[in-house]
Amino acid sequence: MTAPTAADLSADIARVFALQQAHMWEAKASTAAERKEKLARLKAAVEAHADDIVAAVLEDTRKPVGEIRVTEVLNVTANIQRNIDNLDEWMKPVEVATSLNPADRAQIIHEARGVCLILGPWNFPLGLALGPVAAAIAAGNTCIVKLTDLCPATARVASVIVREAFDEKDVALFEGDVSVATALLDLPFNHVFFTGSPRVGKIVMAAAAKHLTSVTLELGGKSPVIVDDSADIDQVAAQLAAAKQFNGGQACISPDYVFVKEDKKAALVEGFRANVQKNLYDDAGNLKKDSIAQVVNKANFDRVKAMFDDAVAKGATVAAGGTFEADDLTIHPTMLTGVTPQMTILQDEIFAPVIPVMTYDTLDQAIGYIEARDKPLALYVYSKDEANVEKVLARTSSGGVTVNGVFSHYLENNLPFGGVNTSGMGSYHGVFGFKCFSHERAVYRHQQ
Repeated sequence: MTAPTAADLSADIARVFALQQAHMWEAKASTAAERKEKLARLKAAVEAHADDIVAAVLEDTRKPVGEIRVTEVLNVTANIQRNIDNLDEWMKPVEVATSLNPADRAQIIHEARGVCLILGPWNFPLGLALGPVAAAIAAGNTCIVKLTDLCPATARVASVIVREAFDEKDVALFEGDVSVATALLDLPFNHVFFTGSPRVGKIVMAAAAKHLTSVTLELGGKSPVIVDDSADIDQVAAQLAAAKQFNGGQACISPDYVFVKEDKKAALVEGFRANVQKNLYDDAGNLKKDSIAQVVNKANFDRVKAMFDDAVAKGATVAAGGTFEADDLTIHPTMLTGVTPQMTILQDEIFAPVIPVMTYDTLDQAIGYIEARDKPLALYVYSKDEANVEKVLARTSSGGVTVNGVFSHYLENNLPFGGVNTSGMGSYHGVFGFKCFSHERAVYRHQQ
């Protein structure tokens, strides 16, 4: 079979976009039952291809199979079901009090935005694409989906799932490289949902601005961890080790650097090292590579290695790990101490199983450091002192916060998830996903 030419692909994109533009008013007027039927078909298709999804993501990323099944299958189906279960309630007009005339009625109606573009990332290639798709369909939109070209096997399976679940006038998926995403961004979508890096997020936002298209940007940044005197160091060490093992540290909310008091540093290092050893190495001292994802590609591996080498050259100490295996893009979980702000590892998001540790004397010092930098996607505070927690919350800004744990603000679907400024724009998850793909329309009804 001959591969489509660039002209063929461009024509097909234009055809599908026009088809969805023509259909969006019908989709907007669809009932909860009609939308739930579409979501049920999507859920059934994901379940039917669960093994294909696992095999494809494994081929693209070498993630642990258990992680793939949870993040790319079970979380997706649970998210779809959550939309189905709550859609009737979410779609109800919200009655508000009237100040002009008590006899009149005022309502907020959540209406579909229209034709949406969803651009997915490579770190969770299916989960972070189909999650937004479910929210977009629940809100009554049509959408075009583009997965990253770094995960071609996953994109092929996703294409099969989308074709099985939807007519292309409702949802369509295009495979291909960055040129496909560029061609899509040239079109006047009603909303663009992008998950990825701040660098590419700026490109997406600039493209959307040409059409005054609204955007949701799920980005990233350097998410700090503050550990105060009252924290349980054993708990912190165990959870940091697990967090940096998860997807090989390639998660937008992964802890990126740690502040700890000098007298607690040795215990943190030892606890991190012990947990990594227990969970990731066999009795012979070999890394169990089926338990940690490799770095996605050579470019990212080389980027992280360069940051590591820069830190060591400028005086950082390798307190744990430090092994980089270029032949299969594996980085052993690593902790660095003695890092300074002049090192690139404290300037750029790491996105790998490497965690730098800094010490501080007063909480104000740690807070001041965070205040002086871009607002992160996540912030983690370990403390039994509520006054300290409240001080950090009052004096910092981030997309979300978990206190005495990691990732929980992301996992709780009754909370909005999103960033602020360089770490993102807009939020989703649960009802917030439905609202993300909706316009809050004001309706005032005069009493006749």
